[in-house]
Amino acid sequence: MQLGANLPKIGSYNRAVVLEAIQASDGISRVQIADRTRLTAQTVSVIVRRLLEEGLVVEDGSVPSGGGKPRTILRLDPGAGYAVGVHFDPKEISCVLADLAGRPVARSHLAVRAGLRPEAVIRQMARAARRILREAGVPDGKVLGVGLACPGPLDGEGVMVSPPRLPAWDQVPIKQVLREHTRFPVTVDNDATAAAIGERWAGIARTTPSFAYLYLGTGIGGGIFLDNQVYRGRSMNAAEFGHITVEPDGPECYCGNRGCVEAVCCPSAIEAVLGIPHAAACAAAARGEPAAREVIDRVAGRLADAAVSVVNMLDIDLLVLGGPALREVGEIYREVVARAVSSRALARRLHVVRVETSPIAADAAAIGAASLVFHATYAPRLGTTLLGE
Repeated sequence: MQLGANLPKIGSYNRAVVLEAIQASDGISRVQIADRTRLTAQTVSVIVRRLLEEGLVVEDGSVPSGGGKPRTILRLDPGAGYAVGVHFDPKEISCVLADLAGRPVARSHLAVRAGLRPEAVIRQMARAARRILREAGVPDGKVLGVGLACPGPLDGEGVMVSPPRLPAWDQVPIKQVLREHTRFPVTVDNDATAAAIGERWAGIARTTPSFAYLYLGTGIGGGIFLDNQVYRGRSMNAAEFGHITVEPDGPECYCGNRGCVEAVCCPSAIEAVLGIPHAAACAAAARGEPAAREVIDRVAGRLADAAVSVVNMLDIDLLVLGGPALREVGEIYREVVARAVSSRALARRLHVVRVETSPIAADAAAIGAASLVFHATYAPRLGTTLLGE
């Protein structure tokens, strides 16, 4: 939870701090907001009144105060606004319509036909976004924008720069083109950072100041929150956990190194070893079939090696595992990673680092994409920006 500041000219920041306190809670009073944010009761009262007038917050019952007037409970109004989240994977477009609480209202999935030009694929994204709004009956006036999660690297203007799994997409201004086709503001980020923001806005990390997200999809990436702020790095492409070396003599990775986590642990690497589709490999491992389980255990061990490095480097409170590649083996990965972090992290005797699988793992990037819009619009940020309008 972030603290407010009783200083002039930062009213918008304090407003965001109060809104975050309400959004992260399951009902909270004005007194509790003041206590958690360190803002004065008067400041909280003024901000809450404005949030009520704007329709972002509602009063929802009361609780005893321990002697005085009952305290009114405040909650975010989920129907106050919506965002469309689009996740562009090389093989599939996933679309989620989420309310202001980050809860999915509708979902859709659309296969990407091989060989389509970028412009045609972006038009598919726009049509999917428009269709999901139309079918859900949400008017444009209630839509805060479209969030896009896609493979990186991305530059500061939302242009894809030499994405390794999408060679035809180099220098494609994906943010600008999607905005033109949807006619909504567009906020874009790489899929792993989007998933981390989704976990922060609506998942298990809502009240966790510092955490890392290890994203397993077609490739492997990550997202980082440090002291309540998303960390993107100098070129907006931090947390490339997939390129931590875990097998120095391992297979060559497209990044130029050998034995990267992605080269060893991504779905295509598992398929190459077992000779069956990744989904079948995960299902077989979950059933306990020896050959598949041996490979999945080895992959889990390499993920654990990388996780220990991440924990040692960042000194975080929580490590979240998510993404569609978890499938049926998410708990296998979680147990192995948790055991390694609890026994090998340098600061293990000072504090416990939780390791959890995301409850929204399969749609993590799409829900995260929608959350990009909410985060860009409402999250408290001092000196940090998103690639938004």
